[in-house]
Amino acid sequence: MNRSVLKFGGSSVSDFTKIKNIAEMLKIRVDQGEQLIVVVSAMGKTTDELMANVSALTTNPKDQELALLLTTGEQQTVSYLSMVLNDIGVNAKAMTGYQAGIKTIGHHLKSRIAEINPDTFEIAFTENDVLVVAGFQGINESLEVTTLGRGGSDTTAVALAASNDTACEIYTDVDGVYATDPRLYKEAKRLEYVSYEEMMEMSALGAGVLETRSVELANNYNIPLYLGRTLSNVKGTWIMSQAELLEKAVTGVALDTHMMHVTISYPLPDNRLLTELFTQLEEGSVNVDMISQIINLEGLQMSFTIKDTDAFQISTILETLKEQFNALDFKINEEYVKISLIGSGMRDISGVASKAFITLIENDISFYQTTTSEISISCVIDAENGERAVRALYQAFDI
Repeated sequence: MNRSVLKFGGSSVSDFTKIKNIAEMLKIRVDQGEQLIVVVSAMGKTTDELMANVSALTTNPKDQELALLLTTGEQQTVSYLSMVLNDIGVNAKAMTGYQAGIKTIGHHLKSRIAEINPDTFEIAFTENDVLVVAGFQGINESLEVTTLGRGGSDTTAVALAASNDTACEIYTDVDGVYATDPRLYKEAKRLEYVSYEEMMEMSALGAGVLETRSVELANNYNIPLYLGRTLSNVKGTWIMSQAELLEKAVTGVALDTHMMHVTISYPLPDNRLLTELFTQLEEGSVNVDMISQIINLEGLQMSFTIKDTDAFQISTILETLKEQFNALDFKINEEYVKISLIGSGMRDISGVASKAFITLIENDISFYQTTTSEISISCVIDAENGERAVRALYQAFDI
């Protein structure tokens, strides 16, 4: 019996008509001899609505209570889809993260998957053809419900594919992976194939179509990953091993508009300040991206970027530090974006960075901070220049 893991995002299950249409598609695949593990997100904007409800009640909810509430969105979806499947003659079972045996560790709202027991699914498949699993959630060693953070349903799907040794298909409201966001550059090409490495960089640097952890997990377990539009005949994108692909210098351009640029200044180079800063960042689960430091006669200056979802945490951390280090000065700038070039061919092709910088300069686009990896180059620029930078770099590298 062939087995597949499919994941449907919130926009794909945003109303009952869409849920019914997905059920009909799943029935066709079951009739063709497949057993399916189907991971779903909460319907449409359900999670946002739940957060709005919380805001109306309290400004300081406990993390474990918030996690318990947020997981109810996915539980609604699995119930609805399973009901429809059974109604059209498909043996289906709805499963929460707990019932699926998804064990997690870490922060209640940003947990990581520690273990999934595949025997749970072998047993469930003896009486069912489709197992509809709630994404985004699991349970920790204290039997408390946890969430997997941003894009957690993608991670759920890939983890289930790894534990069941099968490919993973992720369906959403986009046709696949594009060389850049087609909303910013309408001539952008859809990629038929992209490597795990390139997709991880594109996701981390703002592409947004797949959550970075899910791609990393697919890479670690060599799980072929497909991204396509829900109920569409348009061919999507396969993410796979680099060994199967032809290299080119630049595969894509990513623009990250969901970032904040933080600069701290202190009149003395003080390791106590830095130790306390990074300790609090770790405790608050705030991920630092680009980072640079200058120490001179004027003291210490450090700049780094974070996701704008951590706005509250970083403000709290810096205000707390200022109480301890009175001379600390800081600035949080939300008017910057990050533009990035990604391509595995950068390892062996010289001149990519020079061409990128010259292109920005020739287009009067200032850049304030840069960072590189083996296969990417990123620059912090003014938000007003973001779309113009995408077009300029796309054309300069003939992507």
